[in-house]
Amino acid sequence: MGTSTTPTSLLPFRFEVFLLKIAMIVAMDEDGFIGKGDGLPWSIPSDMSRFRNLTIGDGFNSVVMGRRTWVSLPDSFRPLPERVNIVMSRDTSWSGEGAETALYIGRAIELAFAEGSDELWVIGGAEIYSMFLDRVEEIHITTVRTNDSGEVSFPSWDKGLWKETVMEVPDSPGDEFPSSYSVWKRV
Repeated sequence: MGTSTTPTSLLPFRFEVFLLKIAMIVAMDEDGFIGKGDGLPWSIPSDMSRFRNLTIGDGFNSVVMGRRTWVSLPDSFRPLPERVNIVMSRDTSWSGEGAETALYIGRAIELAFAEGSDELWVIGGAEIYSMFLDRVEEIHITTVRTNDSGEVSFPSWDKGLWKETVMEVPDSPGDEFPSSYSVWKRV
């Protein structure tokens, strides 16, 4: 018996491997606070611009958030444009115009993958961050240089399992407080 020399282009099936990068993006003060009331405890336009650029990216991306984060978005940004919006909720009857609903983590990942997303960005709140911490490859953190500014904290995490690279310390006159931006990659 000889070896087949059939070119792969003539084979009846072709398999492609699609990888979905899962990353987290968060802004927090120096004490780890991420929220106050129904929103952010500060105004950092430079960070909002970075958030938009990263979560839209070069490809087709998805964002996943909790229902309270969805509700906190201004009406003019709900759903977040140019991204698949996935909202996690334990309420199986919940729906939001322009949002896909996921009851559990696997379903959120499945929805992003089924939509052909290159990246899935976890954008909050605290409970959703906690649920995804062991599944993300990167955490993009904007540290706002102020203290005790919120009521909701980022979940505790073992920074020893991650390597930080400081990317930028912007000097933006429109920002309420100075901040720094870093990317933490799993070691």
